[in-house]
Amino acid sequence: MEYVQVPADQKIGLIACCGCGTLIEPNPSNMCVACLRTTEDITQGIPKQSVLYFCRSCERYLVPPSTWVSAQLESRELLSVCLKKLKGLSKVRLVDAGFVWTEPHSMRVKVKLTIQKEVQGAVLQQVFVVEFTVQSHMCDECHRVEAKDFWKAVVQVRQKAEHKKTFFFLEQLILKHRAHTNTTNIKPQADGMDFYYAKQDDARKMVEFLMAATPCRYTQARELISQDIRNNTFNYKYTYSVEIIPICRDDIVCLPLKVAQQLGNINPLCLCSRVTSSIHLIDPATLQTAELSGTVYWRLPFLSLVGPRHMTEFMVMDVERVQDKDRRAHNVPISHKHTLVDVYVARMSDLGVNDQQFHTRSHLGHLLKAGDTVLGYDFTCSNFNHPHFEKLKEDRIPDVMLVRKVFDRTRRSRRRKWKLQRMADGLDTESVEKDYTEFLEDLEEDPEMRQHVNIYKDASKVSVEAEETDEEGAPTISLQEMLDDLHISHDATGGEGDAMME
Repeated sequence: MEYVQVPADQKIGLIACCGCGTLIEPNPSNMCVACLRTTEDITQGIPKQSVLYFCRSCERYLVPPSTWVSAQLESRELLSVCLKKLKGLSKVRLVDAGFVWTEPHSMRVKVKLTIQKEVQGAVLQQVFVVEFTVQSHMCDECHRVEAKDFWKAVVQVRQKAEHKKTFFFLEQLILKHRAHTNTTNIKPQADGMDFYYAKQDDARKMVEFLMAATPCRYTQARELISQDIRNNTFNYKYTYSVEIIPICRDDIVCLPLKVAQQLGNINPLCLCSRVTSSIHLIDPATLQTAELSGTVYWRLPFLSLVGPRHMTEFMVMDVERVQDKDRRAHNVPISHKHTLVDVYVARMSDLGVNDQQFHTRSHLGHLLKAGDTVLGYDFTCSNFNHPHFEKLKEDRIPDVMLVRKVFDRTRRSRRRKWKLQRMADGLDTESVEKDYTEFLEDLEEDPEMRQHVNIYKDASKVSVEAEETDEEGAPTISLQEMLDDLHISHDATGGEGDAMME
């Protein structure tokens, strides 16, 4: 108890305590410190028992109102969580706080507090113990992981195409930019993927990412789950249906005449070389290139003329390079990665049967030589029911359009010393496995495409020995372009990795 200092020459009379009769100096309460402590409880208003909510999955404690904090037993972080649970501490002065030892498995945490408070001119100090009971309570993030059907918004990504190479590339973009971080579940479908979210805002971010990554459009719908007419609140589930353009790499497209004129009078019959945020087209007969944005496509949508599954194998009989003066297009953008050549080919099925050959111009002059095998489209024995193709003149339709050179797939698979990160297991069918293998080959052949993909070293294939040479000159990926192997058990987030390795 503190008293007012009095000059030494002034004498202060003593009085009897009104509680016990002990002689004390006068004070506002006329009571001694012992009696004042028995009548006044400065811990009143501070709970002596409380509850700590602990998530066993992520080992975090709840800090009101909705924050989860990681803390070890008897740590400074856990002491801060305990003090925040006590409401009456703001009215007193906290002098000291510490843990009282308890059995780690007792689900009890005891904190010893020392507080001070001024009561009727006297400063009282008191020591007491607060007992916290630890109760298990799953946090929202772990709840979304465990309850995979718990969702409020779903993004349905669909593409009406013959193969799934577009989705394999989109999967790598999502993994590289971690656009799937807030998903509660990912379900592969026959023609796309479904992304489930616990918040509508996360679904909107995913839609915005898809709109920036690929040429697509979307529609939104909602379903009423429950409502409260008293406070005018409604609970909805939202569905975003994203449709990706039905044109993929190595597809032959026949552009509408109006679109072809807007793209620099390119030949309407051209090849799709790549699909990124726009459609990249090339005319194999002139090397003229063009980019078709998704906005322009959805104004005048059209389907591909023929896909990669309808390609025919040809044998290259002779190759003649076309001189620059023979090119028809000089004032339009052309591809400098390809070489224009005159090619004479024969069907593989006709070898030994007849000597029929076809002449065509191709953009694969940097790869082809006599004796190579190529894949292309045979227009001499094809019948297309396509409105734009029927309007083309016969002189603008080649007999054969070559697409890509064929390499030994078995040898390429054996020499492939890299792998990709996978987001979810797809539909394990033979056609899907073939599409995935073709996607890996596309990555090896297109350096610009590899810039958007994280490629990891395959520890089971990478060795210190020199790489074996390939007589065919098949494209490969150098070790400088590969990242170190990803270990799922050592994820940077502290838990298990959220992706699988293929």
